[in-house]
Amino acid sequence: MGLPNRLFNRQRTVHEILGGGLVADVMLWRRGNLTMGILMVTLTVWVVFEKSGYTLLSLVSSVLLLLIVILFLWAKSAAILNRPAPPLPELYLSEEMVNEVGAFIRTHVNDLLSVSQDIALGKNARLFFKVATSLLLISVIGGLTDFLTLGYTSLVVILTVPALYERYEDYIDSCHKWVWENAAVVCGI
Repeated sequence: MGLPNRLFNRQRTVHEILGGGLVADVMLWRRGNLTMGILMVTLTVWVVFEKSGYTLLSLVSSVLLLLIVILFLWAKSAAILNRPAPPLPELYLSEEMVNEVGAFIRTHVNDLLSVSQDIALGKNARLFFKVATSLLLISVIGGLTDFLTLGYTSLVVILTVPALYERYEDYIDSCHKWVWENAAVVCGI
C-alpha cells in the first residue's frame, strides 16, 4: 500500500478507511451472510411497499394504531377480569435530557444558519456552487424516483461499490492513473 498511484493518494486500506469494524466488514462482504441478509430483508421490504402501494407513513401509522388498540383492550379486559395490566415502561422525559437535546439542536442549527448566511452574502462562492450543485442533483434525482427506491438503490450501491473496489483495486487504480495522465496531456496540465 502507500504507493503514490493509489486513488486519492491514500495510505490506508479500504477496510481501514471504512472504520475497520463490523460496518466495514459488512460493506466489504467479509461477513457475507449478514450482508446478504441485509440486502434480502431490504429487498423484501422494498418489493412489499412497491407492490402494495403502501407508504412508510401509512405503515407506521397502522402499526401504531394496532399497538394502541391491543394495549387498550388488554388494559380494559385486565381490569374486568382482575388480571394485571400490560407491563409498560415508565415513559418520561427528564428536563436534563430535553435541555441536552435542545442545546445540541441549537448549536447545529446555528452552524447551518451561519453557513447559509455566508453563502447568501456571497462570502464563500466555492461553497455556494457546491451547495447549488448538490441541491440541483437532489432535485433531479428526486424527480426521477421515490424516496423508498432511492433508499434501496443507495443501500445496494453502498454494499457493492466498496467491495468491488477492494476486489479490483489495482486495476481501478491503474485505470485511474492512465485516465489522469491522458487528461493531463490533452488539457496541457
